Amino acid sequence: MKHQGFTLWLTGMSGAGKSTVSDMLMDRFRAAGAKVELLDGDVVRTNLSQGLGFSREDRDTNVRRIGFVAELLSRNGVIAVVAAISPYRATREEVKAKIASFVEVFVDCPLEVLAARDVKGLYKKALAGEVGNFTGISDPYEAPLNPDVVVRSDRETVEVSVDRVWQELIHRGLITA
Repeated sequence: MKHQGFTLWLTGMSGAGKSTVSDMLMDRFRAAGAKVELLDGDVVRTNLSQGLGFSREDRDTNVRRIGFVAELLSRNGVIAVVAAISPYRATREEVKAKIASFVEVFVDCPLEVLAARDVKGLYKKALAGEVGNFTGISDPYEAPLNPDVVVRSDRETVEVSVDRVWQELIHRGLITA
């Protein structure tokens, strides 16, 4: 595979399928011999953003840090795959403006499905008011207005979602088939 550096940013609520889709994309990129790195929101929060809370300011700082690393990777010829809730539209747009090749994927899924999928019961607790600052419940999630790709994890298989993203990357000339 031939590719240039770019950032593939998957955003969506907790449990929507960002990690599942990004993991399958990573497998596909690696199998094709691409230079690729995954910046998973949970992993970044544990390592690069340790100590940040869940206030808007801390969430924005976390997204900006992820964006900084993604920009460094992509301008050096690496595909940066980001799987992070990144709840605030303005901060995503700010990061997007700093990265030359940026593809935004909205992993969309209705709240009822997310709550039903939630093995940890966090949505149930958040809906009952037991968990504060929970994205999409007691803290906003601002969906992208014009994402490059929309993945509907409640309606399509992971394979279909990955294929849709892959075809968009080919269409943009970021990767070769």
